[in-house]
Amino acid sequence: MGAPPFRRPLRPPDFEARIAYLPGGAGGPTKPVYSGLRAAHDFGVAGTLYDAMHEYLDNDSAQPGAEARAYVYLLAPEFQKGRLYPGFRFTVQDGPKIVGHGEIVAVLNPELARDS
Repeated sequence: MGAPPFRRPLRPPDFEARIAYLPGGAGGPTKPVYSGLRAAHDFGVAGTLYDAMHEYLDNDSAQPGAEARAYVYLLAPEFQKGRLYPGFRFTVQDGPKIVGHGEIVAVLNPELARDS
């Protein structure tokens, strides 16, 4: 089965990240995840997860247990205003279950960038 159709949002991505998915046997995805994935993310605000969509850059998918580069489109970017910076670490989740770890490479939406 191939990748489902991916429609890029009509706005630029909020940031670029490296995302390392856990292997399937360690709680990660059991099948490849494709561009267009909407996952929950923990950006360090206690008790709050934020939805975002991934667009994988080197391939249209990311394999379980592998690392992938991705553009990330936050569904509610206003909640991260002034908080993000290169090196910021976050988790990718399937509900409460952590399936991967991410690190921001570049903040592309200037409203989200933390002042130096």
